[in-house]
Amino acid sequence: MAALSRSADRDSLFLQASLGLPGVEGPVMVRVRNLSAGGMLAEGGAKVSQGSAVEVELRNVGVVPGRIVWVGEGKFGIAFDRPVNPQAVRRQVVTESDLPPHLRRTGLERGPIYRRR
Repeated sequence: MAALSRSADRDSLFLQASLGLPGVEGPVMVRVRNLSAGGMLAEGGAKVSQGSAVEVELRNVGVVPGRIVWVGEGKFGIAFDRPVNPQAVRRQVVTESDLPPHLRRTGLERGPIYRRR
């Protein structure tokens, strides 16, 4: 809960995430408006209630379990059960086909390719 306090470092951004809700089949897409290591501000038409357990799939991080801590006018706050790296979520993963030939992998490297912002 402390991670969602006003003093927590937050990244303002605009990206989408998949939200897994109990009793709802399939993921619900939401917009991520604010992201910190301990939680996020989401916006969307998802029917959520305070205290509900959720799973959020974040780009470059994967599925993160959490709980809805507040709800109001189409927006809601989620506190994560474990910290995430907000900078990893912001990174844009590129495929080798997006790169010019002289920057493509030689086959010796490991891990994803990230584009710097």
